[in-house]
Amino acid sequence: MASVSLPFTSVHLQCQAIVRPVRASVSGKPSVSEPPVTTLSEKLPLKKIPGNYGIPFVGPIKDRLDYFYNQGRDEFFKSKIQKYQSTVFRTNMPPGPFISPDPKVIALLDGKSFPVLFDVSKIEKKDLFTGTYMPSIDLTGGYRILSYLDPSEPKHAKLKQLIFFLLKSSAKRVIPEFEACYTELYDTLDKELAEKGKSSFQTVNDQAGFNFLCRAFFRSNPPDTKLGDDGPSLISKWVFFQLGPVLSLGLPKYVEELVIRTFPLPPFLVKKDYQRLYDFFYHSSGFVQDEAEKLGISREEVCHNLLFATCFNTFGGMKIFFPNMLKWISRAGVKLHTDLAQEIRSAIRSNGGKLTMAAMEQMPLMKSVVYEGLRIEPPVPSQYGRAKKDLLIESHDAVYQVKAGEMLYGYQPFATKDPKIFENPEEFVPNRFMGDDGERLLKHVLWSNGPETEDPTTANKQCAGKDFVVLVSRLFVVELFRRYDSFEIEVGKSPLGAAVTVTSLKRASF
Repeated sequence: MASVSLPFTSVHLQCQAIVRPVRASVSGKPSVSEPPVTTLSEKLPLKKIPGNYGIPFVGPIKDRLDYFYNQGRDEFFKSKIQKYQSTVFRTNMPPGPFISPDPKVIALLDGKSFPVLFDVSKIEKKDLFTGTYMPSIDLTGGYRILSYLDPSEPKHAKLKQLIFFLLKSSAKRVIPEFEACYTELYDTLDKELAEKGKSSFQTVNDQAGFNFLCRAFFRSNPPDTKLGDDGPSLISKWVFFQLGPVLSLGLPKYVEELVIRTFPLPPFLVKKDYQRLYDFFYHSSGFVQDEAEKLGISREEVCHNLLFATCFNTFGGMKIFFPNMLKWISRAGVKLHTDLAQEIRSAIRSNGGKLTMAAMEQMPLMKSVVYEGLRIEPPVPSQYGRAKKDLLIESHDAVYQVKAGEMLYGYQPFATKDPKIFENPEEFVPNRFMGDDGERLLKHVLWSNGPETEDPTTANKQCAGKDFVVLVSRLFVVELFRRYDSFEIEVGKSPLGAAVTVTSLKRASF
């Protein structure tokens, strides 16, 4: 997250950094936000969008089989780019019949065309959070949650304002609660490594992450309540019922097709699990419910939104991104580990031995590493939007006409690994975002449904917790290298990112 580079007090700084910061570069110099360029080039040719949707019913299924099994996601897109000699083309996106009402999209697969998806004056976001289908609202208490609302809808601004209120109210608790919960995580990893020689990072990260969020946001520790340690497993099941149609579980093709991509999974199967989560959040979030009533939002509706924002958006992001960060940092090698450890420990020592926001501003390599992780493997790879009016969309090579009502789809990893924007785009470059040149690239980091150089507001669809997520990702790297010189892991696959097993943790030697 970008934060203020001026001298600060902790309370003011944390509120600014978590809610709506004055940005600074990775090097600590003040930065001015640059709006995305929307002027169309007069030099590029106007071209017809290539591609087609195939025979009704058959075309979407063929594309779905290629996407999940015959080619895989990245190769599916690469093959179509090669076929059409264009990063903008027509295709179908899963799940298709019978779950998607309309699987037809126009794919935007470069860093120049992709940002149109952020322009809410041109693009509608209503009911498009999960893509070409929308899960049953029975999974969210009968309410359309904030993530599914377009900014033009009256409740969008009020619900997003409440999320900002939650983030601001938790500012003073974020760093101490993260330190406490992730100290417990590393203690557990150390113990399991000593006993078994390896430890699953997923299990301990899920518990630490959920406990941290509940303690920081709501001052409530789940293990001390009726929920106990069951939160992460209940969330995983509930999220699966929403995302199942676009996940791959590694099961035989025809089993997956029949079980999760032919018909929606019935919400009643997770009703009791969801109720347990809801009861916990309802009893823990009274102060936000009080604020909601002042805005004319019912206590029940805001509670369902708080549950979704905490469990689906934020916990889900940590569940995916933290293992991915371990994977990329591990692959970068021991030299990076040593450099991070030296930078992090030196900055903490120079700030009286305490981890503060000011100390993290003195860690340019650490900050760049987090941005690079968000660039190379963004936790939410897909974005959707529907054209509100006839549009002209520009790629690097041509201008394309889009008709009002057509669905646009952006696969973010291709946009943030665009070779015409990033040098060596497929490589994890730890220092990519350091210095003035690195700062200029931040506008092309798009993981939050908006450029990293812009802020979430009630009028846009940028992630309300954008700066909070970057902050906790920085804390994750800092806590790792405060304690260890280096580490080794084994990486497998899971439906939601990397499955990491820790095999070695080398304790700090300096």
